Amino acid sequence: MIRTLPCIEVNPPSAAHAGVIWLHGLGADGHDFEPIVPQLQSLLPLPVRFVFPHAPRHPVTVNGGYVMRAWYDIAASDLSRGEDGDGIRESARQLDALIERELHNGIVPRRIVLAGFSQGGAIALHTGLRYPQRLAGILALSTYLPLADALASEAHTANRDIPIFMAHGNKDTVVALPHALLSKQRLTELGYSVEWHDYEMPHSLCNKEIADIGEWLAHTLDA
Repeated sequence: MIRTLPCIEVNPPSAAHAGVIWLHGLGADGHDFEPIVPQLQSLLPLPVRFVFPHAPRHPVTVNGGYVMRAWYDIAASDLSRGEDGDGIRESARQLDALIERELHNGIVPRRIVLAGFSQGGAIALHTGLRYPQRLAGILALSTYLPLADALASEAHTANRDIPIFMAHGNKDTVVALPHALLSKQRLTELGYSVEWHDYEMPHSLCNKEIADIGEWLAHTLDA
């Protein structure tokens, strides 16, 4: 049994009826998106618990082997080269364990959203599309589809129709916009429904994006 990662949890005033598990980006931690929760909760149709796990600390090759919180190693700035398949799959197992914890806490699969920024968004996509029970949706921010060539054979039919929200900055120099658009194209070609948004921003989050996320979450969790 996998020991669940340490997390920041933000609970609603009443018992949670849905959950959002939100993974941070490279070098950040679970506190990164905690400040926007009150704004999002005010837009939601039911009480939602937000769970922000801390990634383990690993040396990251592209950063000179510096040890930082990371969901997997990155070998080069070209994210399609030398993907860390073992690291990606291990983080997916960690996310599976967090989903199972939400199920144990009484949240049904169709009320669980997987969310993530950058590396965290890559793990949310990888895990959600392979998960054997239908989830509520996937929120993929400033990110891309990892191990894309394996998806067709590994995807689970339970989440073939899962709603996917992808958002990206058109000035992003960390995960280049064309790479994200290629991921969106691959998902679309495999039959997934992707709601795409892009914004005038770098590798970041903006107020308009937060509002769009809130609207999407409200619609997705009310479905």
